[in-house]
Amino acid sequence: MAKYHDEEWGRPLHDDQKLFEFLIMEGMQAGLSWLTILKKREAFRIAFDNFDVNKVAKYDQRKVDELMSNPAIIRNKLKIEASINNACRFLEVVNEFGSFDRYIWSFVNFQPIVNKFENLSELPAKTKLSDLISEDLKRKGFKFVGSTIIYAHMQATGMVNDHLTNCFCHPG
Repeated sequence: MAKYHDEEWGRPLHDDQKLFEFLIMEGMQAGLSWLTILKKREAFRIAFDNFDVNKVAKYDQRKVDELMSNPAIIRNKLKIEASINNACRFLEVVNEFGSFDRYIWSFVNFQPIVNKFENLSELPAKTKLSDLISEDLKRKGFKFVGSTIIYAHMQATGMVNDHLTNCFCHPG
């Protein structure tokens, strides 16, 4: 967890493959702890072809069955099927906007929102902006993209910097 916090969480991310990975991982995390997901991260990378969105979008029932029988990942059929669906929707967004990065970061005017929270109790689970992004993604056909999941995605990918003000990762 410390390595993830220190090296990834809250850092602006603009690589479509990594943005796809985080979108899938956040959806898989729904109802579970992030630590559980981090422990299974490498297994997910292997099972989901290193989150190659083009490959995931082509998964068929045989691949779903294979994933459902993989004890190293979260074996939730709805989440697995949502991941495949989201790969297809992700590619549609890329086709429309040129990249998922361009689409998702447009919601924050291509600049991270830097919050100035002093205590963990101040961190929101969702915001009006995550509500807006969630609604837009749902209109585009994405699944497992509720506002809380999207806010976690925004935090993880650095769209919002929620490092506490006393954290060395906070920009000051």
